[in-house]
Amino acid sequence: MRVFNFSAGPAMLPFPVLEQVREELPDWQGSGMSVMEVSHRGKAFIRVAEEAEADLRELLSIPSDYKVLFLSGGATGQFAAIPLNLATWASTVDYVNTGSWSKKAIGEARTFCSRVHVVADAKDSNYSSVPPQSEWNCSPDAAYLHYTPNETIGGVEFPFVPETGDVPLVADFSSTILSRPLDVTRFGLIYAGAQKNIGPAGLTIVIVREDLLGRARPATPSIWNYQKMAADGSMSNTPPTFSWYVAGLVFRWIRQQGGLAAMGERNRAKAAKLYAAIDASPFYSNPVDPACRSWMNVPFTLARPELDKTFLAEAEKAGLTNLAGHRSVGGMRASIYNAMPPEGVDALIDFMREFERRHG
Repeated sequence: MRVFNFSAGPAMLPFPVLEQVREELPDWQGSGMSVMEVSHRGKAFIRVAEEAEADLRELLSIPSDYKVLFLSGGATGQFAAIPLNLATWASTVDYVNTGSWSKKAIGEARTFCSRVHVVADAKDSNYSSVPPQSEWNCSPDAAYLHYTPNETIGGVEFPFVPETGDVPLVADFSSTILSRPLDVTRFGLIYAGAQKNIGPAGLTIVIVREDLLGRARPATPSIWNYQKMAADGSMSNTPPTFSWYVAGLVFRWIRQQGGLAAMGERNRAKAAKLYAAIDASPFYSNPVDPACRSWMNVPFTLARPELDKTFLAEAEKAGLTNLAGHRSVGGMRASIYNAMPPEGVDALIDFMREFERRHG
């Protein structure tokens, strides 16, 4: 039986994509082999890679002066790759700290840059909101400014795209990429782990403006060097071919759903319905500033925390899985990425109301 999987990642995939993968897995395109068994340099897989990139470019309206890279190492790998490619040891690099993933990016940057400047920190709100940009203390000579548009653990999302002038804007879009339209031209570099809205874990997308290439330090490993990977079509090493193949199917599925405008409206409606149910109840609460609530990751707590384990056990029996909040914050968290159908959110709300009726 298929369940509604509310995991923050690896997350649920669109069921039509899973069905196509299942059908093609033993014998891909009449080759007598799985897609996992064919050469990444063969004509058939090169065609898959090119079509995936073309579909992603169309979905996001990526301009021709941006390179799209399909890499390994997850978003965490990019925490190191970004300073190695865009800054020197002596460079000033600016970071905004809005939660757990921002902190990890900042910590990694300090390994590679001597002047990591935190221009704003949401600690005064216990990382439940985003500091307004008018309060930021940015460096005019920064090599880049990095921020995390959506904090998966805390459920905090930026309600705006920062203005950085001539300083390249770098963003970790792992949680929100492809969830709605996005103006790529506002950014110098976008990166995203695949395991939420793109496909299986193991793949990382990097979208980088061409004028930022060629700045990597001499000691930068080849697989982290954006210019080298761009020149080699992301195939300086063997790429995560299966994840790349599934990502291409997901891109096609999003196009079939009406593209990012339609996906954005569906995601907005799902999140609004779930937050409305939480806000209307004295039994559930959400700690995030309403202006900064994530569309993708909805944390909530119970009025009686001693019922958390009971809630999770009963939810799982009802086919609603992976609702436990991150171990660092506790409570509950419903991740409602693109592949989560509206019916899944409705089922969760119905369960929450029934649980409250019995335990409230």
